[in-house]
Amino acid sequence: MSAIRNQVQLIGNLGKKPEIKTFGEDKKVATFSIATSDYYYDNKGEKQQQTQWHNVVAWGRTAQLAERYLDKGMEIALSGKIVYRQYDDKEGNKKHITEVVANEILLLGKKN
Repeated sequence: MSAIRNQVQLIGNLGKKPEIKTFGEDKKVATFSIATSDYYYDNKGEKQQQTQWHNVVAWGRTAQLAERYLDKGMEIALSGKIVYRQYDDKEGNKKHITEVVANEILLLGKKN
């Protein structure tokens, strides 16, 4: 049961090609964002779309998969966990970041 304490599953489209950084000889990290959309009908009966953007980080073999296969507009499914972190910028202001650390990515379709 502890495996589901911090778990997120998303299906969405990539906003851009993943950015890859390499550490040492073989350690990689991929960062990218995906958009998920919900649809609803407003009080006039008109269909509305609400899009949320999610920052995603993938490490190791998952980053290698992202580097090799992912491209802007592709539809993917991913599972991972939500991570909150903070840092001080150059002016000393605290910045807060929420991101999904992906541990599994599934390619669903062609890019749009």
